[in-house]
Parts: sequence; structure tokens; C-alpha cells
Amino acid sequence: MTIAQGERLPQAQLTLMTETGPSPVDAAELMGDGLTALFAVPGAFTPTCSAKHLPGFVEHADALRAAGVDRIVCMAVNDIFVMNAWGESAGVGQDIIMAADGNGDFAQALGLEMDGRAFGMGMRAQRFALIVRDGVVEHVLVEAPGEFRVSSAEHVLSLLG
Repeated sequence: MTIAQGERLPQAQLTLMTETGPSPVDAAELMGDGLTALFAVPGAFTPTCSAKHLPGFVEHADALRAAGVDRIVCMAVNDIFVMNAWGESAGVGQDIIMAADGNGDFAQALGLEMDGRAFGMGMRAQRFALIVRDGVVEHVLVEAPGEFRVSSAEHVLSLLG
């Protein structure tokens, strides 16, 4: 069942890269305080994700913060080394938290997993965005297959102003 507006984020482990290496963090704990803009992509370094989705959040990070967002989290079902390299190549700096959902546990707990086996990708996260306040989901923005609109930084920003 897909997470809905008004529901609390489920507990599931994500991995972040720290100065000392990979570090597990509970997703609900990471996004449980303040306002979070979470966006998920089917895969790091994939065409739409690299050309539009992540760059849009990099470009609009200041505007999102000005609208009250405390943290921007990018998540994919990739390992933390890939997420870290992708963040470095995209120049996210400190603006975006690159979170690895290595086994897809968080995507599955949200009910937002996608079967990408036909494309050789295994189980992945759908393309989506969530606006989360104090651990409670305010907006669930899930893209139709092949679409990129409602989970964009511009659309997320339009919901905050």
C-alpha cells in the first residue's frame, strides 16, 4: 500500500556517506524534524535523473530553503558509493543529502517500489517526491511511468509557496 498524506514515514534504513565512510541512518529519524523535500529516482546516472531531476533540485535549493525546507534528500536504490559519486559529479555540495536505499527497503516500506527487471535494473524506487513535515507526509507526488513533472523541484516549490 502506498504511503498517503497524513501518514508518518515508516522506519527503514538508508545509508549516507560521512567523513568516516558509509553510515546507516533511520529514514524516519533523518526526516523526522522540520520540513523535508524528499525526491526519489529510479537510478543514479540515468538520463532523466541526471539531466533534469537532480539538477533541478540543485538549481532550486536556495529557493526551497527560502520556502522553509530544512533539508533536501535525494534517494535511489543504489549503493552509497554510487550515490556519493553521483552527488559529486552533479555538484550537490551541502545542498542535497544523497541517501542510498541499497536494498530498496525504504521504497518498499513506502509502497513506491518499481520492478525494473525488464530493463536489467532489478527492483527500484519509482520516480516520486514527498514533502514531509516533522515525519508526517504532507504531499505524495508520484510520476506516471515515463513522466517527469510532479516530482520536479519546480512543482515541489509551487506547493510550498
